[in-house]
Amino acid sequence: RAQHHDIACTVIPRREQGFEERLQKALAAYEIDMVVLAGFLGILSGDFIETFGKPIINIHPSLIPSFCGKGFYGLRVHQAALDYGVKVTGATVHFVNAIPDGGRIIAQKAVDILPGDTPETLQRRVMEQAEWKLLPAAAEQVARELVEKGKTTWNDRT
Repeated sequence: RAQHHDIACTVIPRREQGFEERLQKALAAYEIDMVVLAGFLGILSGDFIETFGKPIINIHPSLIPSFCGKGFYGLRVHQAALDYGVKVTGATVHFVNAIPDGGRIIAQKAVDILPGDTPETLQRRVMEQAEWKLLPAAAEQVARELVEKGKTTWNDRT
């Protein structure tokens, strides 16, 4: 998609050996100031996060601290919310740190769970009502703060 729109891009298969090192080099080569994880479905190492030293933000399909951390991704999150019987779920944008889904929260948006919801219907509603609105707004907010403050390093990931 990026190539089709004349946007520079690099593809680095995550399952190949040396992924994080190759990613680090690509980010440096493109002079990237912020990473937005959307559908990444993986965990970056603490070493990678520390070495990059700039903001990395992620969207998670629940209201952290509920249904988050290692093993909670995709439909698993929505199934856990349904199994637990909560009446409200949602999405959270947060800074990435060494703890999966453990970084400081940037923004959250609640979404009602409706009678008859399945993990699939709930996932779709959370995406439409929360994730697709929250992530772009949070990314713009963090980018604006970077520009306004002229930050060249980032240490606000706790």
